[in-house]
Amino acid sequence: MNQEVDVSVVIPARNAPQKVSEVLTRLGHSIGTSTVEIVFAVDGDDSTTAVRTSAEDAPFPVHLVQTPPGERYGRPFAAVLAGMRAAQGRWIVVMDGDLRHPPELAVPLAEVGRSRDVDLVIATRAPVHNIKNALAKAVFPRRLAQPTDPTSGFFAVRRDAVSLDRLRPGGFRVLMELLVRHPRLRMAEVPYHPQAREEGARTGTLRRGFAFAWHMARLRWSLLMQQTARSAMTSPAAWVMRAVAFGLIGLSGLVVNTAVLWLLHLELQQMHYLIAAVLATEASTSWLFALTELLLYRTGKPGTARSRGVRFFLLNHLALLLRLPLLALLVDGVGINVLVANAFTLGLLFLVRFVVADSAIYGRGEPADSVERPREPMRVVVNIPYEPVVPLQRQNSHHHSPPPTRYLPFRYAIPGIVTIGSQVQLPELEYFRSQWLGHDTEIQIRVGTVGDRRPLSRAVFTHLTTPPAIGYREHLGRLGANFRVGLGDPITVVVSHALAHSPHVVYTNILEALLRFVAVSRGVMLLHSACVELDGVGVLISARTDTGKTGTVLRLVREHNAKFLSDDMTILYPDGRVGCFPKPLTISHHTLRAVQSHELSPKEWRRLRLQSRLHSKEGRQFALVLSQLNLPIMGVNAFTQRMVPPPKYTVDRLLPCEIIPETKVSELFVIERGEFGTGALAEAEAMATLLANTEDAYQFPPFRQLAPSIVVGEDDHAALRRKERLILESAIGRLRARWLSTPDFTWADLIPELVGAEASAGGWV
Repeated sequence: MNQEVDVSVVIPARNAPQKVSEVLTRLGHSIGTSTVEIVFAVDGDDSTTAVRTSAEDAPFPVHLVQTPPGERYGRPFAAVLAGMRAAQGRWIVVMDGDLRHPPELAVPLAEVGRSRDVDLVIATRAPVHNIKNALAKAVFPRRLAQPTDPTSGFFAVRRDAVSLDRLRPGGFRVLMELLVRHPRLRMAEVPYHPQAREEGARTGTLRRGFAFAWHMARLRWSLLMQQTARSAMTSPAAWVMRAVAFGLIGLSGLVVNTAVLWLLHLELQQMHYLIAAVLATEASTSWLFALTELLLYRTGKPGTARSRGVRFFLLNHLALLLRLPLLALLVDGVGINVLVANAFTLGLLFLVRFVVADSAIYGRGEPADSVERPREPMRVVVNIPYEPVVPLQRQNSHHHSPPPTRYLPFRYAIPGIVTIGSQVQLPELEYFRSQWLGHDTEIQIRVGTVGDRRPLSRAVFTHLTTPPAIGYREHLGRLGANFRVGLGDPITVVVSHALAHSPHVVYTNILEALLRFVAVSRGVMLLHSACVELDGVGVLISARTDTGKTGTVLRLVREHNAKFLSDDMTILYPDGRVGCFPKPLTISHHTLRAVQSHELSPKEWRRLRLQSRLHSKEGRQFALVLSQLNLPIMGVNAFTQRMVPPPKYTVDRLLPCEIIPETKVSELFVIERGEFGTGALAEAEAMATLLANTEDAYQFPPFRQLAPSIVVGEDDHAALRRKERLILESAIGRLRARWLSTPDFTWADLIPELVGAEASAGGWV
């Protein structure tokens, strides 16, 4: 088992010895180029002979892991955990051995995880509505909110993303344990239709239902104890202070509760004290939640106010279920005054309420070895056809509604890359406007209905592998900023009406990502950089977003008579040539100092100052923070861009200039802020920097899911990425690369001096 393994498939084989041979045969059909091992995890002795016999003819390593007799629990969990610990693969796939889980999907699950850079891929049963899922989501409303099938027994997990020591062998579902104990895992889902159980096979029983409910309670209690310990360990003094503050707020709630109880039971003389106690709890809970939110936990609160409110009310009503029998005993059995008994039962549960609220509702602490990157709120669904083939038309009906009309009034031709026809006018491509084109363009953008009327709890990104297609739907159903893309010939993009009203978002968040990879398939790269020509020398200027690149370009054009090719995106050829891509310039706040145009009216200047603030680096960072929340982020972005359009101006609107279609690049400057300095960049360092700066321009959702789904012709995303690197490597080998640092935005003063000095010395080619 010392061989490096890509995928380990762990199969609990208890009570299914007759299936072992067929499982191995069907697994062999889906391995592809991955290095695979099979680990049969046996919690008994009935399948060992079948595994050893079948392993002799298998085309891949097959291992047998038996749970020792003293560690067998009568459930497959212990065997699965032992198999996962013995597995050597970078990805571990867990599936049943009774053929209810299609073996053809096992290795593709891990491949989906690798290609999409996620930690967990869940094979979700279709349909997934069942009592166990509903109960699990009710008990863990935050940790199990994203997956649609948290009780699935078929999944792939990246080994380095989880700690197997956190799992408890008495558990009922391995996946659910992983999700609850590793709440930051990034995940995707692959729908499948499970095969029906054979006649006589064991199905759900009342005993199994009670076992599942008991496991829910045990897991909830275990998690609560961990959260409580972490909450207290962060700062014991602060924990005590919060407890005191919670108690003071609780006293005010006691006053509200007692007053309502007195009014309903004693003053009005019409209501039974138990009913009055329930209504008093409703009033005091509302009061307590408002004060707790406003006074005690004012900042750093996890989740939304609604989700916290639901958990807070659930906590108080569970406490009420415990209080009512005790209240009845004290009043009717002992004869204590109802107000006194009510206050006593409330005080009795104070500590329990505080511990739960502080750790499970308002606590944020996670173990130190948790995955640091935040979980993406979007649900990602990848449809993979397998035998028996499920009718894809029925699964993905939202991908196939016909466009409303064929007419494309706006047409663009980017030389050597692609032709585009659109029902949405695209200002970023106005330079390439080509109305002479016919309707048979290579990318076609239409406006139509995407999605259905049903609202969604979170955004859903869908990737259909055959035929290749992409879909994105947000919370508001068909009213959301939705789109779908068919990756055929031609590439068809259908955007919803809400999205079509924001052409900038259509271009930036959808079309530009497509253009990037279509360009690679044509042998060129769309490099995130500026390009000008200084005295016949082609100069590339690269920087992270919002560094000062646009201001530098404007000054080079105005003060040094540079010829303009691009400010944000450059067409780069392998032989070192570049083509112009003159998108409108975005004038952010720090770029205003370089804008001295007399062409803008006073009204435009006033509007520009507001727009440049909103669309500055700070505005962009705020938008990225919002994108990590469960919000209809494309819709928010589209609405914002429509209300306050980005400050975009063509370069010749801001100052007189010459736009040239092409030049030969000899110089590359990577500009940054810092102390004055310059130096050479090695080819590998220049490559890494340019690729990182290019990726920096594609941070907004849903690019992270859109890019791995793109297929152009025979090239998938991985192949397109390799080709992109080869194009860049070839071009970089033909130019001089340097870094240039200044503290005061004076790159435009230094670049001409450096280029001129090299030209005078004959140092550039």
